[in-house]
Amino acid sequence: MYKRMLVPLDGSQLAEAVFPYAKELAGRLNIDVTLLYVCSRALSEFVPMHQAYVKQATENVGRQIQEVQKKTGIRPAAKPVTVRGEVVVGSPPEEILRYADENQVDLILMATHGRSGMRRWVMGNVADKVLRAAKTPVLLVRSGIPDETPYDQWPKRTILVPLDGSELAEKVLPHVEALAKQGGTELVDVVLIRVCEPLAVPSYYAPEVAEPTTINWGEFIQEDTIKSKRVAEEYLAGVEKRLKASHISVRSEVLGGKAGDEIADYANKHPFNLIVMATHGRSGLSRWVYGSVADNVLQGVCSPILLIRPR
Repeated sequence: MYKRMLVPLDGSQLAEAVFPYAKELAGRLNIDVTLLYVCSRALSEFVPMHQAYVKQATENVGRQIQEVQKKTGIRPAAKPVTVRGEVVVGSPPEEILRYADENQVDLILMATHGRSGMRRWVMGNVADKVLRAAKTPVLLVRSGIPDETPYDQWPKRTILVPLDGSELAEKVLPHVEALAKQGGTELVDVVLIRVCEPLAVPSYYAPEVAEPTTINWGEFIQEDTIKSKRVAEEYLAGVEKRLKASHISVRSEVLGGKAGDEIADYANKHPFNLIVMATHGRSGLSRWVYGSVADNVLQGVCSPILLIRPR
């Protein structure tokens, strides 16, 4: 599934938080890597310095990829993994998107923030613009998180997959399978979750003045909650069966509450080192859209997140 990975850099250690992910993904999946440094036009005179930085980073990542393959016993593909560096001048989000489109990139791996001079890459700036426009899956790594166990040092990987029951949200499943198989399925646990959002009592309903024939909204909501949970459990059981057919260790859980808050809270209470989710989907009358559920999760968790825009 993944053949070419793009890793945007800005010269900072914060942005380099993606390197452990780059070497592991490239080494285990035989993905070619491009390290892309975008220099603003105002600083174009420093291009030679940026080129030297990218060259050194390219050599280091290439060597680390070889070490990963040697350590894991993974045989390189017929064509060895290539790591190249590029320095371009322009606007970071525009150049990242342009390069991804023109070079058939399968995955963009970037930090959610970094620093280049006085400018910062923060959610709401470069990463935000890339997420909104990218046709390619984007793996975001939040840098600067204290006491975070590096991706390459986890004894066993856990992948959290929020679903909403829609075909659009299920577009992430092939990506989950590919990632689960990258290091051997015996070293990966997949957890599927679905959040049942409770019905809201109509604003015009006031129990103290309700007519005898008025619907008992308390009982109605309770019954709807029980039914929704049962439907969600049956749905997740079906998805579990599909993944287990690929020999993937998987379990599922149904939560109740507001989707974005519940997903973030669940992820923070459990040791997940990757969350995979669609940027939008549909469940009944509600939508999972960037700026809503996905946005809440992005802002509320420390775990890396692979966001996939269903087509």
